[in-house]
Amino acid sequence: MKSILVSIGLWSLFCLVSGCASNGVDPGQRMLPIPDSTTSVSAGDLRIGALDLVTVEVFGVDSLNGTYQVDFDGSMKLPLVGEIDVVGMTPSELSNELEVRYGEQYLQDPDVNVVIAESVGRRITLDGAVNNPGLYPITGSMSLLQAVALSGGPSANANPRKVVVFRELSGQRHAAAFNLVAIRDGKADDPEIYGNDVIVVDGSNISETYQTTLRSIPLLALFLAF
Repeated sequence: MKSILVSIGLWSLFCLVSGCASNGVDPGQRMLPIPDSTTSVSAGDLRIGALDLVTVEVFGVDSLNGTYQVDFDGSMKLPLVGEIDVVGMTPSELSNELEVRYGEQYLQDPDVNVVIAESVGRRITLDGAVNNPGLYPITGSMSLLQAVALSGGPSANANPRKVVVFRELSGQRHAAAFNLVAIRDGKADDPEIYGNDVIVVDGSNISETYQTTLRSIPLLALFLAF
């Protein structure tokens, strides 16, 4: 009874906030918060992590171009400027920092471009009714459809109308459920997936505990504390 009342309360709150759209596309999908470990939503603004491969290009100065690996301690050694603590910076922030450093002593109005060539630290977990469950690295931006495809897609006994994403927000576990069929048909938005997300596809072959957990999460596409 308590769980039913909680679900009703959450649904009422959701309706007040989002207006409970009646066209079949859940407005809650525009309200997806970003996990604690990520503060950006575009591929170019992902944070640099330890062991990532970072490509640096200085316009007109080929000798300064290259791909460098971030050390375990979060630093990266570059020509002329030496070691820089880069973990937690976005590529654009590092570009600006390098333009300042190169401009102070070596170059006039340097133009520096930085991209994350390979991200070692960002991984997601695919579980439940998928063909190849496991831990998968991700680079750049990734949607839920793309993430599920990494695992070979839903298995034959999957229920693609119930896919749950677990995410850490403000130090607490949250979950949101999505309808993969609606997303594929263009009737619902394809949400962004971030490193450390856990994605579980519902299905008849998953454990009873998993089934109970997944089916207790309302199909709101809205992250709720869990």
